[in-house]
Amino acid sequence: MTLSLTENAATEIRNIVANPEVPDSAGVRITSAPTGGLTLSLAAEPVAGDTVVDESGARVFLEPTAADLLATMTLDANVDPQGQLQFAVA
Repeated sequence: MTLSLTENAATEIRNIVANPEVPDSAGVRITSAPTGGLTLSLAAEPVAGDTVVDESGARVFLEPTAADLLATMTLDANVDPQGQLQFAVA
């Protein structure tokens, strides 16, 4: 199994990469941080060894440790009252 995306997460990821300056191969990359958390960043393309999740036109690149941690989880996204985009896994 691999990470799945809610429709909200897919929409927000498509919005992030919709910038004309971002290559068509871009997506968001999730990596495991040395402190034990996860980091999400814009990436032009996956890195060798990444698991690629392509759901509803939204691309997520998971580095191997993050892929293992998120294998049975779902990525969701919402905008908080201050207008900040937040991603969460459940």
